[in-house]
Amino acid sequence: MPLSSSALLLFGATGDLARRMLLPSLYALHEDGLIAADLRITGTARSELSDEAFREFASEALAEYLPEDRKDDTKIASFLERLQYQPLDASTVEGFDDLAAKLGDISGGLSIFLSTAPFLFEPTIKGLRSAGLTGDNVRIGLEKPLGNDLASSRVINDAVAGAFDESQIFRIDHYLGKETVQNLMALRFANMMFEPLWNANGIEHVQITVSETVGLEGRHGFYDDTGALRDMVQNHMLQLLALIAMEAPADFDATSVRDEKVKVLRSLRAVKPEEMVRGQYGSGAIAGEAVKSYDDDLGEASDTETFVALKAHVDNWRWQGVPFYLRTGKRMHERRSEIVIRFKCVPHNIFAERGGKLAANRLVIRLQPEEYVRLIVMAKEPGMDRDGVTLREVPLDLSLTQAFAKARRRIAYERLLLDLIDGDPTLFVRRDEVEAQWRWIDAIREVWAQEEMEPKHYGSGSWGPSAAVALTERNGVSWHE
Repeated sequence: MPLSSSALLLFGATGDLARRMLLPSLYALHEDGLIAADLRITGTARSELSDEAFREFASEALAEYLPEDRKDDTKIASFLERLQYQPLDASTVEGFDDLAAKLGDISGGLSIFLSTAPFLFEPTIKGLRSAGLTGDNVRIGLEKPLGNDLASSRVINDAVAGAFDESQIFRIDHYLGKETVQNLMALRFANMMFEPLWNANGIEHVQITVSETVGLEGRHGFYDDTGALRDMVQNHMLQLLALIAMEAPADFDATSVRDEKVKVLRSLRAVKPEEMVRGQYGSGAIAGEAVKSYDDDLGEASDTETFVALKAHVDNWRWQGVPFYLRTGKRMHERRSEIVIRFKCVPHNIFAERGGKLAANRLVIRLQPEEYVRLIVMAKEPGMDRDGVTLREVPLDLSLTQAFAKARRRIAYERLLLDLIDGDPTLFVRRDEVEAQWRWIDAIREVWAQEEMEPKHYGSGSWGPSAAVALTERNGVSWHE
């Protein structure tokens, strides 16, 4: 297969993801000259649009979602010339021959971005195969959701594997395209100072928080069938955990990195009932504005969770005895994605007799909305110390936004689309990773069913149910807030 594809096919090309992320990302790659001048981009969806109507749709999306400093009429016009469109009902094989005809010559390689409902994966793959769009020079990117449990995920993966080799399949988790997530590996494996402490001897616990202030945001049907555990923990949060806990790969390549991640995912201990909390947001206030409860947003009563907190363990030598606290929810106090590493205290406080009190060092890696790495260390307050030594926590900050101020900040999908077109699978998820993640998640859902664990309500604008606080406090740990 050629290194870079000469054609890109976007399924769901008139959807919200395409408007907000895919088209702006592709334009950015075009603007910066990162994709070949002859790369053709074909959009497809059920909507009956002409090429010109699709270009108008794309133009409106760019006008709405591109930053002002990236809008260049000449470059936008040249980008729109790349675009063409073919209507398609993916539920039936009829129409795929017309799609293949629209694509034309794909001997230079074809990359497919497939974003569709789970029930359409099988007929879509069947249609692609019937039209000759699954050859050795084709690679396919799969956007989630890839099933809703291990069994349904295997059905989808089997369908895709029937037409594509694993080396041609690029499963997308957009968190892996975030610059700060990639910096997590640089922080660990390009700096000597952390590695000697990055284990059970140096770390007391790890926290991963992904909190949102939004509610359903138009995803009513999908979200109520999915819930927070499957929407956020199964993919994004477990991938973050794997990157934190993995051993150093031999090389920064797809096989080495993914081999180490899957070892972590397979080492996850089953979660006990007392180590998990389900929650659902009630009414409250976000940023001073009143918001409705989940049931009111949905329009009916539901027991779907909008909040999950878990105490996880990685059962291997490096992490034995170190808890990983995971927390995610909607309608939370603030929007935040971060990792907090709490190190163990020094073994002896030499300042104790002079009144000096110590706190454990913390490493805070903020993914959004800001991007920074902050190391909290102990320092002595200036003074003559006649009344004792006063120690306090001082942050050592690395703002990635400021440190790389001249570098262009990119949407995660820019990197992922470019890697798909170029055929670099390092930041994509392999099948054995997906299945290990689902195996762990399914076990949690089985406990919920056995224990009849109903969601605990929490007020919108809070940090979740009080039981989530108890989950950590019983071990003398507080959530980083």
